Amino acid sequence: MVDVAREAGVSHVTVSRVLNGHPSVRPETRARVEAAIEKLGYRRNSVARALKSRRSSTIGVVLAGAELFELPRILRGVQTAAQLAGYWVNLASWQGGSTLDLAETLQRLTDQSVEAIAVIADRPVVVDALADIVTGVPMTVVMSGNVPNPDLGFVELDQELGARLAVRHLLELGHRRIVHLTGALRAFDARARVEGWRAALKDTPEARGEEIEGDFTGNSGYRLAHYLVTRKTGELPTAIFAGNDQMAMGVLAAFAELGVKVPADVSLVGFDDIAGTAYLVPALTTVRQDFVGLGQRSIEQLLRMMRGEPAMCERIPPELVVRRSTAPPRPQR
Repeated sequence: MVDVAREAGVSHVTVSRVLNGHPSVRPETRARVEAAIEKLGYRRNSVARALKSRRSSTIGVVLAGAELFELPRILRGVQTAAQLAGYWVNLASWQGGSTLDLAETLQRLTDQSVEAIAVIADRPVVVDALADIVTGVPMTVVMSGNVPNPDLGFVELDQELGARLAVRHLLELGHRRIVHLTGALRAFDARARVEGWRAALKDTPEARGEEIEGDFTGNSGYRLAHYLVTRKTGELPTAIFAGNDQMAMGVLAAFAELGVKVPADVSLVGFDDIAGTAYLVPALTTVRQDFVGLGQRSIEQLLRMMRGEPAMCERIPPELVVRRSTAPPRPQR
């Protein structure tokens, strides 16, 4: 800053005023200072500024899990909301390990003077690890369910409601034999969708369900569909609720090979409404989730907490998108 002041022929106080947009600087002086900044390639020392002001204008984001399939859309929402509020995002990653490891990751962010932290988590073990952690800055958990710590907020898409919407749709079409091909049950999303599937089936006593665990990949959907067709019982369900759209695509591929028609023989519902599901053959009925909105809401909650408001528990409702992969079951002969 001293070098810029010398180049422009002004005091370093004037340089500071130009950098901070102070209105008392004359236009010709501001122009001289800005030309000197450009010539010398001056950049602010953000660390020194944070130490002096005790504000870094930075929010930390911890990616906690390897199965965050819609992470790009969540981060887009995080980045958009943070930028609109005048904040930068500082990313860190924790891929499992001890609670001490997670505490160290959070401490590294607070050592860099982040003003709040969002933890994007894909499985309940993260919630357990966060239960007793104190960071000294507002923190909220994204995606991974309620946290037994009143100082932490959480924002999630309502996975259980989404599963109920999917299964209720199948029940209303007349299906009574509904298989749920689950995602990996270590993930919060998969477990919540199982709970929603079970809850919807309980509302229709004559309905029968079967739960088979997969792992959220297209390969597991493909493999489990082959199993359903070739197993010794020989009885196909009239409907399948897949753990996500990737699994549903695997089911469609297997059924095409095996001559099982969707929805004439088996109706199929996915989850997530990923890009391209409207152009599958048949177009996939699925549950749409607002991942960009999820990221935005997590930052909005942190901003409220930074203003002194209490932590909240927020669930964002999903939307059922009905397409051509579901239809009433064939009449029994």
